Amino acid sequence: MRQRVPRAEDGRVNEIIMRLQMSPLEILVLLSAVALVAARWLSPAARPRATIATGAVFVLSAIVLSVAGIRWQMLPVLAGAAFASPFAVMPLLRQRTGRPARRARWWLALPGSVACIGLIASGPAAAWACPVPVFPEPSGDFAVGTSVVQWTDPSRPETATADPHDRRTVVVQLWYPARKSSAGARRAQYLGRTEHEAHTVSDALARYAGLPGFLVDGVPRARTHSVFDAPVADRGGRFPVVLFSPGLGGVRTQNTAWAEELAGHGYVVAALDHLYDSAAVVLADGRTVNTKIASTGDDDEDDELAVETTRVRAADLSFVLTQLGRLDRGEIAGPLTGRLDTGRTAATGHSLGGGAALQAARQDLRFDAVINLDGYPRDPGPRPFHQPALALTQAIGPETDPRYIPRLTKVLELSTATSYRLTIPGAAHLTFMDGPLYLPPVPSVAGSLGRTGSVHVVAATTLAFLDTTLRHKPGDLAGVLSDYGDLSVYRPGDSR
Repeated sequence: MRQRVPRAEDGRVNEIIMRLQMSPLEILVLLSAVALVAARWLSPAARPRATIATGAVFVLSAIVLSVAGIRWQMLPVLAGAAFASPFAVMPLLRQRTGRPARRARWWLALPGSVACIGLIASGPAAAWACPVPVFPEPSGDFAVGTSVVQWTDPSRPETATADPHDRRTVVVQLWYPARKSSAGARRAQYLGRTEHEAHTVSDALARYAGLPGFLVDGVPRARTHSVFDAPVADRGGRFPVVLFSPGLGGVRTQNTAWAEELAGHGYVVAALDHLYDSAAVVLADGRTVNTKIASTGDDDEDDELAVETTRVRAADLSFVLTQLGRLDRGEIAGPLTGRLDTGRTAATGHSLGGGAALQAARQDLRFDAVINLDGYPRDPGPRPFHQPALALTQAIGPETDPRYIPRLTKVLELSTATSYRLTIPGAAHLTFMDGPLYLPPVPSVAGSLGRTGSVHVVAATTLAFLDTTLRHKPGDLAGVLSDYGDLSVYRPGDSR
């Protein structure tokens, strides 16, 4: 079987070099800190001027950096320079007071210099491991616009609160083909409409994952390739629609790189925040709604909770599809009126959201295709459904739930259309979201496909599937998919 996954490994050295993720100011601080340590090893004639020059550059750049905001990755750099400073400055002070300058013997000074350089070097290493994410530029023909809407379903009570008058609300972010914006257009903030919202969501995600917030402090600093409320593209006709449900505790923006890639190729992506499920949702009135879902420690209770949560999410997906139809018809104000082809629609999701997408497709015949990104099907009574399905799964190992693949296979076999399960070598559960762009490159966490390799594989396979099922483009879909991993094909009428 041919595999193109190794293409994600090409240029790994270049990727490491290019993604140190330090601003010009941070690089200036880094270089001046290294120069300050190195000045000790210059000749006595050159040492004073070099020390004064590098020390001045370091102090000034560090002051400016402190005003702009210091990331935790820069603290070792500052500490290394601070430890080296007394040994660089003391000889100069001795000279000014007329006392003879003395320099420690090299074999005494060398361990201290090495320790300082090691401390300084840990800064860029940490910046590489936990960077400000850089989103790959969409490869399609369209620029990408984005907007956020909030809709309430008057027919559904909110079961997560005790208020009998509370109705189910969802926040939806749309990515869509747009006209090319001016060079000075401000790109959309990642994780939120504002910097405050981005930090609120980032902190909530860190708490949900049990991580110290400072480890991902670069994430809310990121900018995407989308422009908020950009004019819709003036070509391309009506665009197919892809609805997306994130993982448990996940947020609508967790697959932004994937959404931008699809939008660049002429799709509209509508990603949902599920209130009381997503880690944090900032509403239009400024209120923040945090998740109410947490593990009970009892497997049976957690399974029951997952089943109920999936049911609510599936209903959310159907409700949003209804609202998108109203938006297209002009019953709801918005820039996409007359440009949404809700007759060509896919339900997609990651993890628990993937299970919700499968359930929504079975319950709602308006969905024409379904994509499950490494999600366990939670429908307690799976029945036949008519849509073609694509399930992408992580590499299966000893730690994988032994019920997962048999359960997923059973559901895929119920489709009356040809469906596919693709297991991607080197993929982990978080490979199928933006995580590899900013999480430490630990294979068990983010997979081993590289920061941008993960995005490429997920986008390429899902685009091929959507082009075939929604746009009916001719081609060998199974052949394309099999280039990326271990493919199983489920055709109607095949003996099981």
